[in-house]
Amino acid sequence: MISNEKVLILFGTQTGNSEDVADRIGRYLTRMHIKAQVVDINEYAVTNLVNESLVIFVCSTTGNGEFPDNMKLFWNFLLRKNLPNNSLAHLHFSVFGLGDSSYEKFNVVSKKLSKRLLQLGAKEMIPLTLGDDQHELGYDAVLDPWLLNLKNTMKSFFIVSDPPIPEDVPLPPRYRVEFCDKFSSADESQSTTFDRNKSFPLATLKRNERVTADDHFQAVHHLEFEIDSTIHYDPGDVAVVWPENPPEDVEDFLSLLNVPLDTNFILIPSVVNVPLPKINSYPCTVRQCAISYFDILSVPRRSFFEVFHHFSQDELEKEKLVEFTTAAGQEELYDYCNRPRRTILEVLKDFPHTTPHIPFEYLFDVIPSIRPRSFSIASALKAHPQEFHLLVAVVQYKTRLRKPRQGLCSNWLAKLKPGAMIPFSIKKGSIALPETNVPIIMIGPGTGCAPFKAFTEDRAAAAIGDNYLFFGCRYKAKDFLFSETWLELCKKKMLTIFTAFSRDQDDKIYVQHRIAENGPLVWDLIQNKKGVIYVAGNAKQMPQGVKDSFVKIIKKEGNLTEEESLKYLQTLEHMKRYQIETWA
Repeated sequence: MISNEKVLILFGTQTGNSEDVADRIGRYLTRMHIKAQVVDINEYAVTNLVNESLVIFVCSTTGNGEFPDNMKLFWNFLLRKNLPNNSLAHLHFSVFGLGDSSYEKFNVVSKKLSKRLLQLGAKEMIPLTLGDDQHELGYDAVLDPWLLNLKNTMKSFFIVSDPPIPEDVPLPPRYRVEFCDKFSSADESQSTTFDRNKSFPLATLKRNERVTADDHFQAVHHLEFEIDSTIHYDPGDVAVVWPENPPEDVEDFLSLLNVPLDTNFILIPSVVNVPLPKINSYPCTVRQCAISYFDILSVPRRSFFEVFHHFSQDELEKEKLVEFTTAAGQEELYDYCNRPRRTILEVLKDFPHTTPHIPFEYLFDVIPSIRPRSFSIASALKAHPQEFHLLVAVVQYKTRLRKPRQGLCSNWLAKLKPGAMIPFSIKKGSIALPETNVPIIMIGPGTGCAPFKAFTEDRAAAAIGDNYLFFGCRYKAKDFLFSETWLELCKKKMLTIFTAFSRDQDDKIYVQHRIAENGPLVWDLIQNKKGVIYVAGNAKQMPQGVKDSFVKIIKKEGNLTEEESLKYLQTLEHMKRYQIETWA
C-alpha cells in the first residue's frame, strides 16, 4: 500500500485528444481522493521518472507511426543505450493509447512506449489499452471499462478512508480568475507574461490565391509569406501556424458570458505546479481568449458535459446533460455531437438555462485551447529566398445542421489578406531529401504534392535531375495543382511527371494505376539506381493502394514471392528509402 502518494498522468498529443483523456483520468482519481497530477510530457523532466511510483501514460500516434512533437525528447531519452535494464524497476505504469485504425501503423507509439518501459524493468498495472478514433463511440469505447479497471487497481496501491466525491458535486476549477485593470506586485508574480507575436517570428502574407477552378467542389489556396532572412528551413519541413476564431463566432460566444469582456485578468492555479495556459497574450482579456485561445468551434468531448451539467438551472436540460456523461448515453451523445459535428458554441446556445450559470473560471476546464496546425512547406528557399509557401485545402462540408461545417485553420488562412502578419514556427517534417543525388519517386495526389514542389525546386536549383512525380486529382482543367511549375521543370529536364485525372474519363484512374503502368522504370529506379520513394497525402485509401502497386512491381520485376516483396518494401522503409507523410 502507498499512502499520501500521487499518480502522475503524462500525456503526449498533437491534437488535444490525449490531454482530454488525461484530464478525465485525473478527475476520476480526484473523486476517489487520490492525488493526480496531469502534465504535458514535454514539460516533465524525464530524469525525474526514477523518483516516480505510479505513472499513467496517455499518448497518441501521429502520421505514419510518428511520435507527437511533445513526446520526442522524452522518447529519445528512454532509448538511451546507457540506461540500465532495471532503471525503472520501482515504477508501476499503464499506457492508454489513442490512434486511428484507418492508419497502417495503428497506435504504434503506445505499443513502443509500453515495450520500452517493460525493458527498463517497470511493472505494468493495467495491460496496454488501445483507443480507436474510428469506433462509433471513439475512445470512450475502451476508456469506460479501463477506468473501472483503474479503480480496482488503485485499491491495491492506496489506503483511502474517505468515500468518493459524489458525481453530482463539481470538482474545484483548475484555475481561479482575478479581474483587475492593474495588478499588485504579488498578483503579477503569479502571472507569466506570454505574447505569441514576440515568442515566435512573424510572416507577412504576400499573396493568397485560389488555385482550383471556381466551379470545383474543393477550394485550394496557395499562400506566399515573406519571412526574415535569418530563418532557414529545408525541403520537407513544416510550417506551424496558430489560427483564430472567426469574428462573428467570437461575438456570438461573448454574448453568452456575464463577465467583463475587456478587463484584464490573471489565472491562479488551484494546485501548485500546474502550468498556466499559453493565451495570446497573457495577462489578457476575455475577448482575447475568445479570439485566440478557446477552441469554441471544436466538437465537445464527453468531459465537457461532465463539468457543464453541474451548473444547469433547468431540470430538463440537466437530465439531458447528465445522460451525455453516462456510458449508456454515449450513443445519444455521438448522435448529438459527433455525427453532425456540432460545435461547443452551438452546444452552449442549445442549453440557455445552463450556459449563463457556468462560472468563467470553469471554461478553462471545459473548452480546449486552439491547437497550432502544421502544413508542409510548398517551396524551397533556393527558389524563393525569404519566403515560404503553403498549399491549403479549405475544409467545408454539410451535415444535417443548417450551417455548413468549416475547418478552423483552413478557412482562417483562406480569408487572410495580403499584408497580414502571423506568428509561425518551423519544424522537421516526417520526410526529407536524400543526402546523395539518387533518383526520387514522389507520389503526391491533391495537396500531397506540396512538399514535392519544395523537393523539385531545391534539386532543380542544384541541377539535380532524376525527379519523378506521380500526381493525381479529379480534373486536369480544375485541380491540376502547380501545373505550371511542373511543366516548366519538365521542359528543363528536371522532372518527369505522370498524371492521373480520375474523373476525366469513364474509368477512374488513380496514382497507383500510373505506378503499376510504369513497373520496369520504377523497378530500375529503386533496385539499380537506389532511388528513394516518397508518399504524401490523405491517409484513407491512397497509401495502401500505392503500397500494393509497389509490392506487385517488386514481385513481378524482381521475380520474388509475395512475402519476399513485402519484406523488400519493409527494408526500404527501414533504410528511409520509402518515406510516408499522411494525414486524416
